[in-house]
Amino acid sequence: MRESLIATRKAAARSGPPSARALIGLDGFVDTIVRAVDKREDFDRFTPIETMAAFGERIKRAAGLSTNIELVPTTVKLGGNGPIMTQALLKVGLDVTYVGSLGRESIHPVFQDLVSRCAAVHSLTDPGETIAVEFTDGKVMLGQTETMKEITWEALESKVGRETLVRLVRESDLIALVNWTMIPHMTAIWQAVVDRVLPEVPVREQKPWLFVDLADPEKRKTAELAAALRLLTSFRTHFRTVLGLNRKEATEVSKALGLNLSVPAAEADLAELLPALAESLRLDGVVVHPVDRAAAVFGTEFTSVPGPYTSRPFLTTGAGDNFNAGFCTGLVLNLSPRDALTLGNATSGFYVRHGRSPSWHELLDFLDLWAQHAGEEF
Repeated sequence: MRESLIATRKAAARSGPPSARALIGLDGFVDTIVRAVDKREDFDRFTPIETMAAFGERIKRAAGLSTNIELVPTTVKLGGNGPIMTQALLKVGLDVTYVGSLGRESIHPVFQDLVSRCAAVHSLTDPGETIAVEFTDGKVMLGQTETMKEITWEALESKVGRETLVRLVRESDLIALVNWTMIPHMTAIWQAVVDRVLPEVPVREQKPWLFVDLADPEKRKTAELAAALRLLTSFRTHFRTVLGLNRKEATEVSKALGLNLSVPAAEADLAELLPALAESLRLDGVVVHPVDRAAAVFGTEFTSVPGPYTSRPFLTTGAGDNFNAGFCTGLVLNLSPRDALTLGNATSGFYVRHGRSPSWHELLDFLDLWAQHAGEEF
């Protein structure tokens, strides 16, 4: 592993920092990060509920009765898959245009810094709101998503304009359309892009990348998910198209596609699950990032890279979006799938330890640190 990390670091340093243009969207949330109180020591000190299992047990014990769980805010920050991914891409040097829900009449204050660093921003409506309950082994996201139904193709035409959309798609090296689950009209937007934008965009010899993240589709109907997945192949005329998933999402997608696996999808090894997903979806790439590693299939090549595990994360909300940003940075730098996965893991690893995304030089330094501690927790 150490030699592989050193090789990735050298490849990234030779190719970067990235100077690509990116178009990212379409969501936007205000995130309040909280810890759940287990026991109060005094007005200022408390012991938190450490794990999701313990949190679940607390609720389970109160079934048929009632309970009061105190939530202590630790941070109020920008949220949403798109803004967090954009923030990370900006830190490493990409030129980003953002389209999403950052404020209807004016930009919400939590997004002001992001907006100041983007090449351009087009806001469609007000942001949603999320309370993220953090634990050492994951998080519970409690979302208020009412404004997401206002993100429509008609809003894009009105607030951005079709000519501008055509220009942005034509000029971008990377397009990321994320948070399909919480944007009810996202599939219709994808179809409109295929029907009304792509016919006006020349096909490039070196196709740009299109990255799609579903964002936990459990609450959506299986038929809706299957229809959206089938539509993704339509983008391949103009893009190298990649679907990004976490482990839970990979299970749900496999069920929606009706994959025939040797074991239930939730138990399947990634070396079996990913090739089956890739064959069924017929995309250029499929990537899955569980907590401890990341894996991908491009063509018929399966690649898996362990992550820089820590048992004491500073912040996990946004870790997946930072992985996506690091991975996509590797794609636009034309690195190998293994190196792109490693950049994704490193970006996420830095983020969960520091609560912020790394700059390009911090990312390279983190790869050095990871190589020094390969196989160890650090």
